[in-house]
Amino acid sequence: MAQIADVIKYEGDNSTFIWKHPCEDFNSLTQLIVHESQEAIFFMNGQALDLFGPGRYTLETQNIPKIGKLLNRSTGGDTPFHCEVYFINKTVQMAIKWGTDSKVRFIEPTYGVPLELGASGEMNLMVSDPRKLLIKIVGTMNGIAWDDRTSGGFTKSLSSSFRPLISTAVKTNLSACIKANNINILEIDESLSLLSDVLKQQIIPGFEEYGLTIPEFYVTTVVLPESDPSFKRIRELHTISLQQKMIAAEAAIKTAQAESAAVVTAAERQAVLERETTATEIARREAERDIIRAQAEAQATKLSGFAEAEVMRAKGYTEKDVIQAGVQAAYAEGIGNMTITGGGGGVAGDMIGLGVGMAAAGAVSGPMSEMFKGMGAGFATESQPAAKITCPNCNSEVPENSKFCLECGTKIEILGENEMLCPACGKKTAKGKFCMECGASLVAKCPKCGAELPNGAKFCLECGEKLQ
Repeated sequence: MAQIADVIKYEGDNSTFIWKHPCEDFNSLTQLIVHESQEAIFFMNGQALDLFGPGRYTLETQNIPKIGKLLNRSTGGDTPFHCEVYFINKTVQMAIKWGTDSKVRFIEPTYGVPLELGASGEMNLMVSDPRKLLIKIVGTMNGIAWDDRTSGGFTKSLSSSFRPLISTAVKTNLSACIKANNINILEIDESLSLLSDVLKQQIIPGFEEYGLTIPEFYVTTVVLPESDPSFKRIRELHTISLQQKMIAAEAAIKTAQAESAAVVTAAERQAVLERETTATEIARREAERDIIRAQAEAQATKLSGFAEAEVMRAKGYTEKDVIQAGVQAAYAEGIGNMTITGGGGGVAGDMIGLGVGMAAAGAVSGPMSEMFKGMGAGFATESQPAAKITCPNCNSEVPENSKFCLECGTKIEILGENEMLCPACGKKTAKGKFCMECGASLVAKCPKCGAELPNGAKFCLECGEKLQ
């Protein structure tokens, strides 16, 4: 007779952590199906033997070596054997709720008032060691889940098993964590993440001891004693303190704004002052440079004049001597070419011409000079042209006795011995210090020291300034 293989699998409630297959007698051709989120453990004679991961298995000795050694198979290979199969759910059980079974005593550190707190939240739970969970928690039960499942044949739940552990760990560490981290009880919601991390580290070791682990643990609510008069008073004082802090913060903000505005204003004023100071300093330095430059030029000119005067004195003559020497040279050059214009010639004419030239050059003096000057009246040399004057309008040279300029037609004033042309208005006036026509000064002055200058001077006799 042909043998039909049995199939062992679990596709039930996903919230169950461990489930025991109800069939305990299998033959050697039984098919075992383990889903991706499961593991299966074979028990034989009360001993955990083989662990099967996800897949499909035929129960043969080569597939289950530990069980195969204990099987007493007949020749036909259809003798059944007695085993137990447990399916372990490896998925993470999400949002499992927890809470303290009673209030937690807490002494408020600021006012020393005793308060009672409660805490609750959620956690995620999963199997980390199936063999340890089976041996220590499940035993010979049909399975186990977090909640009570008596209708499913479970006589025990993880919730009832671990509720005391969670409650004790939370009540022991909640108050200590609040005090250690200086958490304000009225602002405790801001520190729920911190409380969750601290309590998780205290609870995990107890679960891992039984083959379970907690990937996430959350404190979602800390229950405050709202009806407690002491707590109400603490809340009122906290509200007043917050208001005072807000007022102080607003005052501090206004003060800071005023200080910032004052700093900005002072900075702007400082910037303006620095710009003005810089401009003034630049102008002052420029003026100082101009003064220094002018003083340097004046000093150089003065030194040049002094040097020229010293050279002349060292040579034993003055500027007048230089001028007379030039005139004498000019006249001496033309002495041999003189002729008498009024008639006569020969030696007499040459002598007269010589006397006139010597008188003009200052070579003779006294009665001889006057005599030759008289003799020379009406004579002219061929080498020296007749005297000329300058037109006051166009500065063209015209003959000395001309009445009008040959270039522009301006009338030429005939100047007497004590007369001159005013350099300001150009009219004839008596020699003196001021023009009789326009009142302009007729006396030349040094542009540096203001001293009066003789006609034709090239240097100031007072300060040595070189004249234009």
